[in-house]
Amino acid sequence: MFRIKFWGVRGSIPTPGPNTAGIGGNTSCVEINAGDTLVILDGGTGLRLLGEELIRQDKPINAYMFFSHVHWDHIQGFPFFIPIFQPQNEIHIFGGKNLEMTLGETLAGQMNFPNFPVSLDACAAKMHFKEFDDGQAVTLADELSIKGLPLNHPNGCYGYRLEYKGKIFTYCTDTEHNEDPEKTDGNVLELAKDADVFVYDSQYTPEEYTGKEGGMSRRGWGHSTYVEAVKLAQTANVKQLVLFHHDPGHNDTKVAEIEAACQKLFPNSEAAREGREFIL
Repeated sequence: MFRIKFWGVRGSIPTPGPNTAGIGGNTSCVEINAGDTLVILDGGTGLRLLGEELIRQDKPINAYMFFSHVHWDHIQGFPFFIPIFQPQNEIHIFGGKNLEMTLGETLAGQMNFPNFPVSLDACAAKMHFKEFDDGQAVTLADELSIKGLPLNHPNGCYGYRLEYKGKIFTYCTDTEHNEDPEKTDGNVLELAKDADVFVYDSQYTPEEYTGKEGGMSRRGWGHSTYVEAVKLAQTANVKQLVLFHHDPGHNDTKVAEIEAACQKLFPNSEAAREGREFIL
């Protein structure tokens, strides 16, 4: 079985409250089960809930974690991920080489005084920090591979392509499209080619991105729109488009409006929601 579950779909900062409960207010975290292999993409606040679910299974946890990058909304759930405090668990933590700080340095830094009362050194689980080469597939188990390529985001970011038994899942959050119509993001297209499910950063509406709405441009902030998501999905021949990294200012009603507008352009699309599962 190739199963994907969303535990956090929000961008930038958690947004709890009644107006965001339908979509979810936790930041980026996606669980993937490929056979008996557990892969976790990003460690936003959704990671805490995933950790609680995993420990309820009452068995040792062997997980592979791949971080897109180390901005706070993608790592802030890590200190609250209960499995890292249990000695029976083993966590393999991967990141790319073009990030400004290593994953180990960043995860340790956010848990050092004065940021947090428990240091990374106090975690009892076996943790292995690893780096991968751009575009080089990492084989995690029989028929499961994952490769990462750099995206267009301040301080660096990686998108991922997972392949398992002929099925493809692509995760490209925190990336900004190229506004030149003659150019496309080659790395995104390479990762998304023929994907069964393509998750793409759609934080802004086109009007927000350009500054026509909200009074300020978001150009250069490292995020994209649902219109650009559709262009990439069509070019890459993906089957299912999932809009991700929802803006903290977008309540459930706004996300639903964006979803409806996107579906007029690409019918097989939807907004990412906490708890949503795909079985490929």
